Amino acid sequence: MLIRTTFLAAILLASTVPALTQTTPNTLSPKEKSEGWRLLFDGKTTNGWRSTHGPAFPATGWEVKDGLITVTEHSGEEGGNAGDIITTRKYDNFELSVDFRITPGANSGIKYFVNLNMTPGHEGHGSAIGFEYQILDDALHPDGKKGRDGDRTLASLYDMIPAAKDKPTKPIGEWNTARIVVNGAHCEHWLNGVKVVEYERFTPQFRQLVADSKYHVYPNFGEANDGYILLQDHGFPVSFRNIKIRELPPAPAK
Repeated sequence: MLIRTTFLAAILLASTVPALTQTTPNTLSPKEKSEGWRLLFDGKTTNGWRSTHGPAFPATGWEVKDGLITVTEHSGEEGGNAGDIITTRKYDNFELSVDFRITPGANSGIKYFVNLNMTPGHEGHGSAIGFEYQILDDALHPDGKKGRDGDRTLASLYDMIPAAKDKPTKPIGEWNTARIVVNGAHCEHWLNGVKVVEYERFTPQFRQLVADSKYHVYPNFGEANDGYILLQDHGFPVSFRNIKIRELPPAPAK
């Protein structure tokens, strides 16, 4: 009986090892590597990231621990702790995947096409300007009730396009996965494997969305062909992991 039990245990253990290996945070599977994915966060260091205020990574306000990169608590003040962090280079056509975990009442965001030459409000303080994949506790944070038709809720294109009403949101404290696809003028937001936003840039309809948004004060907002990727410090504890990207070939001219 002992031999049989040990044998069965060995089979069960062997059967679980591949699955554990495939889901190890901050690693790439052989398939992902063959598809051109690469990590933007190695789970241990701040390599590849810098402050929006200078070339170094912030000395405070962010923590790398236990395979996570986390915004630390600062009373919900936008950029009031250390400020946002951005990639050390710009991107144009790409597919980005990020796991994120929020705390009750939290607000944050993943931004792309970030332009550091656009000065944010609050006399230069606050978050850098770019397209934002909103990260929010829709139920508790007041921003979820602002804007138009829910365009400031989780996974929305912030202040412009609301995410689908039936978006598959995980409970607060569990991991969600954001995916952003930019292929020329075509852009998509995904949440936990479901597409929740889709839009075309450089169209009259999109430019009207910009004109109707808070971004109308920034000349040529949304017209750039590349920009930085950003994780937002909004003063709430929010953690990120499995930050990975693959660059896409240039979209064919229309």
